[in-house]
Amino acid sequence: MKVYLDSCCQQRSLDNRNQIRIAVEAEAVLGILKLIEINKIELISSEPLVFDISNIPDKIRRNYGLYILNKSVDFIKINSRIEKLAHQLMNNGIDPLDSLHLASAEISNSDYFCTTDDKLLKKAKTLKGMWVKAIDPL
Repeated sequence: MKVYLDSCCQQRSLDNRNQIRIAVEAEAVLGILKLIEINKIELISSEPLVFDISNIPDKIRRNYGLYILNKSVDFIKINSRIEKLAHQLMNNGIDPLDSLHLASAEISNSDYFCTTDDKLLKKAKTLKGMWVKAIDPL
């Protein structure tokens, strides 16, 4: 099983866990990371993820994100297919960087695109003709 964890999902375990939802999602992400470590799940990385994580101002969060990306089994570079699909996704109301993430997951044949971004998740679930399934970590 191939999984693409977007940057907000990867960072969830570092978030303040005062809210029950955040605490539960953080534990779920840690569980996914454990499954990646024991090779039950294949993590997919991409140029948009490296860009996104490299621009995190907090050094601890940035290094944690880069550490997670080092566990990936496949690295997707932006190409014309990703750019074309990303433009289509933007026409469906998805933000540019999120469109690149989702397009990268789709083109990599990931089974799941995992995010904690409610707005993105809601829009991604309405898309027709996509192989990758948008989910939250739970």
